Amino acid sequence: MSKYRIVCFLFLITAICSIIYSCQSENDLNYARYYTNGKKLYDVHCQNCHGSDGQGLGKLIPPLTDTTFLKTHKSEIACWIKHGISDSILINNVLYASEMPGNASIPDIDIAALVTYITNTFGNKQGLYDVNDASDDLKKQRIIRK
Repeated sequence: MSKYRIVCFLFLITAICSIIYSCQSENDLNYARYYTNGKKLYDVHCQNCHGSDGQGLGKLIPPLTDTTFLKTHKSEIACWIKHGISDSILINNVLYASEMPGNASIPDIDIAALVTYITNTFGNKQGLYDVNDASDDLKKQRIIRK
């Protein structure tokens, strides 16, 4: 009888732990989806220039490892991905003046995935950046650019 209770108790504990572990918030699930998709998109659209480690290319292509720069300019990253960069930017006291081509046909959801990936990799930890954030930031930048 005692072995039966122990087995039942262990089964119950295992079931409870499994339920608790499998219960993730919607935000956690969205983050995982965006991040995973962002990694795939980064490999296709960004890795060739910025590198698999986000270090960039010397003084030609800027790194994606400067957490402070990315935090300060997070609302602009979506616009840079969509429309490119023709101005110079200063990162870690290094001036990068080469032009970055845009990806005008990339949808906002993919831009959000890329920003989520970039701002949570290479030493960065900035959390979920969803499609609403991307759409809002792109609208704000359109107003500024006009």
